[in-house]
Amino acid sequence: MSSPTADWVIRLTRCVGGLAMFGLGISLIIEAQLGAAPWDVFHTGVSELTGISVGNVIVIVGLLLLLLWIPLRQRPGIGTLLNAVEIGVTVDLIMPILPDSDLIVVRVMFLLAGMVAVAIGSGLYIGSGLGAGPRDGLMIGLGRLGLSVRLARTAIEITVLVIGVLLGGTVGVGTVVFTFGIGPLVQIFLPRLALPPRKTPTTGRISSGSGRS
Repeated sequence: MSSPTADWVIRLTRCVGGLAMFGLGISLIIEAQLGAAPWDVFHTGVSELTGISVGNVIVIVGLLLLLLWIPLRQRPGIGTLLNAVEIGVTVDLIMPILPDSDLIVVRVMFLLAGMVAVAIGSGLYIGSGLGAGPRDGLMIGLGRLGLSVRLARTAIEITVLVIGVLLGGTVGVGTVVFTFGIGPLVQIFLPRLALPPRKTPTTGRISSGSGRS
């Protein structure tokens, strides 16, 4: 059995690596220009309106969402804070070096590779058990107020999608493919990449975490 310190280092490494993969996936999907995930339609729309880079928008939105955790009494973990910052930073680092292409075959490959990267990144990040992402934590918090988490997630994602479209975000077939395809992909990778629930060093109690961007 590994020591608590070694276990924490392993979880942190997998979390950081997973978030980097997640950021890579988002970059590929946006660069495909076939339509992004609902939240990223919103992010790109805000970027188009303000001139702020997409990555910085992702960071700003993530940090602002954490403020909404306060009245919902949600407690962030280290993974939550890393999520709020690392994904956006990764997007800004990767997008400028991705090649542009008008070839539909290349763009479809970007979309599919991006979805796989997001799914693997989700499996590593969520499986590390270091805390929910800002967006998922908001939905979980609303669920604790009596609202169905599924309903909260659907309502929030439809809202940000509509706002993103109005702001000039890119929506298309990729949005539909991502919306219906990412769940099954995550379901494939998460059980294979998830670590056992953590035990607190003082009480031995099980501590769990979940998350998304």
